[in-house]
Amino acid sequence: MHSRSCRFTLSLALGLTLLVAACATAPYTGRRQVLMVPESNEIATGSKTFEELQSRYPRCGDPAINDMVFRVGSRIAAAANRPDYHWEFVVLVNDREANAFCLPGGKVGIFTGLLKVTRDEAGLATVLFHEAAHALARHAGERQSQAMLAQMGGLGLGLGVGGMGGMAGQAIGEGYSMGIRYGILLPYSRAQELEADKIGMILMAKAGYDPALAMDFWRRMMTDEDVRLRPPQFLSTHPRDHSRMQAMVDFLPEAEKHYLPVVAAPPPPPAPPEMMPPAPVPPAAPLPTPAPAPPAEKAPEAAPAPKSAPKPDSDFDDLELKPMDNRSPAPSAPPCGQWVPPAK
Repeated sequence: MHSRSCRFTLSLALGLTLLVAACATAPYTGRRQVLMVPESNEIATGSKTFEELQSRYPRCGDPAINDMVFRVGSRIAAAANRPDYHWEFVVLVNDREANAFCLPGGKVGIFTGLLKVTRDEAGLATVLFHEAAHALARHAGERQSQAMLAQMGGLGLGLGVGGMGGMAGQAIGEGYSMGIRYGILLPYSRAQELEADKIGMILMAKAGYDPALAMDFWRRMMTDEDVRLRPPQFLSTHPRDHSRMQAMVDFLPEAEKHYLPVVAAPPPPPAPPEMMPPAPVPPAAPLPTPAPAPPAEKAPEAAPAPKSAPKPDSDFDDLELKPMDNRSPAPSAPPCGQWVPPAK
């Protein structure tokens, strides 16, 4: 009995030590987290999963859709301020899959079926910023760490009750499993979803999207009859409810503090005087018709002018004089789907 007690105490002490050592803080919200998995492992797993998904589904070739996704994705990458992430955005063809994801390391995928739900750029931005928030807050690593701790707790419990009868041990084990599932894992899932809502709204504001647009999208999700009957996959694990909506409404003033509207580029300055086109030359006044000259001896016929002779001045009135364009050509677009940070 003494040996079992020692083993249980040792397991419990080891678990508590790892728990304290693995404490971290979620970005933007400051929530305390337990992370026992290196982020490099999460990123490696995310890259592998991203490759597998791309091999399973074809890429969308619609230029308008890809341009919209790249616009939103570029703003996500800039607002996230994670230069260690290799952001990549792809649209995968599957009209029956109304879903999107952001894997650790910045690998983002959008299924074409989601576009029927998002409908416009603001709706797409709302979903993608929410998914990016999960990756930035390392929710995948947090869930994996919770599972590891649950496993360790189960091991310690098994060592502690090893001498009990079968029925008693089984009851304790089942109670522990239910407590872990319904008392820890699911509430953490809800907490992570609410946190992703808040972080997503902050990132939208930093990227130049009015976070109030996110509210419009979620209201549509709650009132659209077709969506309520067949909710998209990205909503399957966290049902839309009024408490979640109210939490976003309450958080909106805080998100608005980060709002940086994207201002349209000013018109180019006028060209300097030396580059301005010369004023058009007014046409010369017609000369009066001379009086007919008295008949004279017929002069020898002049040779025809060579073809290379210049035209009369009046012919230059039809030329359109244009200034030289000394502006540098527009930069070439980055590779489709790949966000390239601007040069410092």
